[in-house]
Amino acid sequence: VWSLGEGAPEESEKRDDAQRSTLFVEKPQSGTVSVGGNITFIAKVEAKDLLRKPNVKWFKGKWMDLASKAGKHLQLKESFERHTKIHTFEMQIIKAKENYAGNYRCEVSYKDKFDSCSFDLEVTESSQAAPSIDIRSAFKRSGEGQEDAGELDFSGLLKRREVKQQEEEPEVDVWDLLKNANPSEYEKIAFQYGITDLRGMLKRLKRMRREVKKSAAFAKGLDPAYQVDKGGKVRFMVELADPTVELKWYKNGQEIRPSAKYIFEHKGNQRILFINNCTMTDDARYYVTAGDEKCSTELFVRDPPILVTKGLEDTSTYVGERVELSCEVSEDDANVKWFRNGVELSNDPKSRYRIKVEGKKHTLVIEEAAKNDTATYSVMTTGGQSEAKLSVDLRPLKISLALEDQTVRLGQEIHLKCEISENVEGKWYKNGQLIEASDRVKLYHKGRIHRFVIPVSAVDDEGEYMFVPDAYNINIPCKVHIVDPPKLHLDGLGENNTVTVVAGNKLRLEIPITGEPPPKVFWSRGDKMVTDSGRIRAETYPDSSCLVIDAAERDDSGPFRITLKNEAGEDTALINIKVVDVPDPPQAPNVTEVGEDWCIMTWEPPANDGGSPILGYFIERKKKQSSRWMRLNFELCKETTFEPKKMIEGVAYEVRVFAVNAIGMSKPSMPSKSFVPLAVTSPPTLLAVDSVTDTSVTMKWRPPDQIGAAGLDGYVVEYCFEGNGFSQGISTDLSEELGEPPFNLE
Repeated sequence: VWSLGEGAPEESEKRDDAQRSTLFVEKPQSGTVSVGGNITFIAKVEAKDLLRKPNVKWFKGKWMDLASKAGKHLQLKESFERHTKIHTFEMQIIKAKENYAGNYRCEVSYKDKFDSCSFDLEVTESSQAAPSIDIRSAFKRSGEGQEDAGELDFSGLLKRREVKQQEEEPEVDVWDLLKNANPSEYEKIAFQYGITDLRGMLKRLKRMRREVKKSAAFAKGLDPAYQVDKGGKVRFMVELADPTVELKWYKNGQEIRPSAKYIFEHKGNQRILFINNCTMTDDARYYVTAGDEKCSTELFVRDPPILVTKGLEDTSTYVGERVELSCEVSEDDANVKWFRNGVELSNDPKSRYRIKVEGKKHTLVIEEAAKNDTATYSVMTTGGQSEAKLSVDLRPLKISLALEDQTVRLGQEIHLKCEISENVEGKWYKNGQLIEASDRVKLYHKGRIHRFVIPVSAVDDEGEYMFVPDAYNINIPCKVHIVDPPKLHLDGLGENNTVTVVAGNKLRLEIPITGEPPPKVFWSRGDKMVTDSGRIRAETYPDSSCLVIDAAERDDSGPFRITLKNEAGEDTALINIKVVDVPDPPQAPNVTEVGEDWCIMTWEPPANDGGSPILGYFIERKKKQSSRWMRLNFELCKETTFEPKKMIEGVAYEVRVFAVNAIGMSKPSMPSKSFVPLAVTSPPTLLAVDSVTDTSVTMKWRPPDQIGAAGLDGYVVEYCFEGNGFSQGISTDLSEELGEPPFNLE
């Protein structure tokens, strides 16, 4: 197994020394801590010449950036002292473990300035120290950057499965294997043999493939690489051409001093370095210098294989449940790979699969299991593997609240609601057609409740509705019935809902109606219903009803009632039918006066004006012996009296009258009694008083100068008292004689 942190020192050596400047005012110092103890490394940078905070990074080995590993066992802090203008950066290791030991580096940079400092951490055993932990995954935890990441306790609810351990194989030199392998096989080999620092190892491999130059100082140099098991002992040996040359040994650029761990031996021209009890911190680059010449090598420390001590167990669950698949391995925080149907799973934050590590326990977490999570899951380590089947089924669905049939008034809200036992999506259907949410249709889902809302219903919304939960072969149906109270629309009718028709014409009165379901229509006149046949009948259509009267008569006038009924209610109205006609003829006129060529006639209005006011009259006359009538006025006479003129004196005439209204002219009246126009006799002439007594007076006169065609029947004599202004008849006796009759004045 290969250390995470021991990369090639070439990276730092490649930096241009001209760009390196001293930024540290205090560098981290190497330290020692017991297993389970805490230790803090401090670096200070002066900010006097810096315009902003410098960039500081902490590394394990040569490339492992520790910023992403901060958490329960590693904390990075920084502060700034304004008075001294000193930036202080701290790296604190909490509850150290043996595999935390190794070489660390702190880098500080500001614009084109750069400074770096390496230091070592030594972790010593204690009587209560825990077993050694693989440094490869010491900083690998699920939930990057979280304080409690990797510390949750997952219940072991799974059935124990047989753990397949790899059979013991002959020792393999991974270094030789990588040197001879195809690059496409590197990752497979790295996992199989526990190499987590593959990047650093490939760099070392690349460097070792370079052509080794011949050296004048070394008769025999170091091998390109050495491999040793963890806890073992390794021997480095070089042979000098000149045994008097001073020789120094280095590890990752730092000189090695003799100790119980590092033992130096001299045998003639041979110089030997022994490294005892190798740990993962010894996995590094080593080189030895003889004068100005250098000879280098790589030491790889291999961990024992990781075994699966407790395998995965078959699990059955329901959709939406939280699932945990757990296993245990032989080492804390070991490198374990998870697979689903043979495809590796990543611990990406965007992935629905979450991998938790808690010491030796590794858990795959699925927060809300889905149907398609049913699969075979497996784990693989460097020394074993385990697999189990996960079965995700639908939980039996129960309908807590079914949809209810609804009867909704047109224009009111449709609100359908159901509740099921599971929090799953679903779809709505109407008459078998899928319904999508829109500005008019609102679909809501909250937890186990599903709602369907149409704020303003329309006639077309009537139908059979159904909710179907996703992934279940079940549906929840209901019916929606749209009703609208019936309504008569009488806007087109006249005042008091009056409809006028001319007698003899056909009336077709159409009344618009609405209602859902379509209402039944009833017409009636008094107590008698109007049927759908006959001269007076009713015709009904989906959106209107008609009253039909063929050849309207005056007796058809009167109120008709229309009534609408459906299950939502009823509506009714009275409609007045008015049949209008020409007026009746007036009564026979009376001739009240006659003259020489004129007369005065009067008459009474007709008894029936035909339902329309009389506008006037026309008058006609004819000679009694003739049948030809002649119109006397061409403009309507507004009065009930008229004076015909230009008649022949002494000829008998008859007159008649026509009444006129808006509909037309009536039939003629009966003729008047015949009459004869006569001229008026002129007054008598030469009136004189012949004699007077106390009681009588005798008068004389001559006959009228003009006597009409009627002749002279006699005279009427009148007298008056002087000053009274009125006459009194003296005698009613008429006489045709012209004499001197005495008149008694008593």
